Amino acid sequence: MGIKQKFDLQGKVAIVTGSSKGIGLSIAKGLAENGAKVVISSRNQEAVDAVAAELNAAGFESIGIACHIGEAEQRRNLVEKTMATFGRIDVLVNNAAINPFYGPLENSNEQVFDKIVNVNVKAPWLLSNLVQPHMKANNGGSIINISSVEGIHPGFRLGLYSMTKSALIMLTKNQAKEWGRYGIRSNVVCPGLIKTKFSESLWSNEKLVAGYNQMVPLQRMAEPDEMAGVVMLLASDAGSYITGGVYAADGGYLISG
Repeated sequence: MGIKQKFDLQGKVAIVTGSSKGIGLSIAKGLAENGAKVVISSRNQEAVDAVAAELNAAGFESIGIACHIGEAEQRRNLVEKTMATFGRIDVLVNNAAINPFYGPLENSNEQVFDKIVNVNVKAPWLLSNLVQPHMKANNGGSIINISSVEGIHPGFRLGLYSMTKSALIMLTKNQAKEWGRYGIRSNVVCPGLIKTKFSESLWSNEKLVAGYNQMVPLQRMAEPDEMAGVVMLLASDAGSYITGGVYAADGGYLISG
C-alpha cells in the first residue's frame, strides 16, 4: 500500500467532540475530506446540524449529535446514536474543553475546579471507556486527545487549565499502554496559541500577541486548520505504529524558553 492510500479513511467512522467550531471543526472537515464518516458533536444541536449539513452538501457523510460531554447520559447517547447510524467507531477525537477561569491559583474555588476537571479530564476518560469496546471489536482504533502546550509548560494565570491538560497527557499514555494489545492507539496533540473563539481573550491582547510572536521561532500564532494535519496522521494507517505519543503543534513555543 502506498503512503497516499494509508492516509485514506474510507470506511472509517470518527467522532469529534467540540467540532462545531475552531480546532474541532477543522479536524472534522479534514477527516471527512480523507474519507471518514464524521460525527459532529457539541452542546448545541442546531450548530452540529449546520456543520453536518455543510459536509453532506460537499459530498461527504456526516451527522450531528448534540452532546455536553460532562453529562453521562449525553455521552452514552453520543456513542449509541453513532453505532445505530454507522455501526462502528474507529476514531475518537476528544477535543471539547473549557477554561472558565483565568487568574492566580489561589483566587479560584472548588466549584470552578470541579467544573474544569469534569469536562477536561473526567469526560474524555469516560467517553473513551464507552468507545473502547467498539474499537476492541474492530481489532483496532485511534483515540486522539487534544491537550495543550500548557499541559507541558506552565504559563501564568492558566494553572487549573494547565493541570487538566497535563492530566490528559497522562491519560493518553495509560490508554496507549493498556489498550495497545487490542490494536487501539492513543496519542495526544498539544496546540500552541491558536486563533479560535476559545482563546480570544489571549490573542485579542495585542501586547501579549506581540510578545508571543517575538518569542516563538515561527513568529506567529496558528490558524485552526493547522492542527488538522497531525490528526490525519494519527487517525490513519499512515500512523499505524504511533501510540502513546505527545505531539506539539506550537510554532516552536516549547523550545523558545
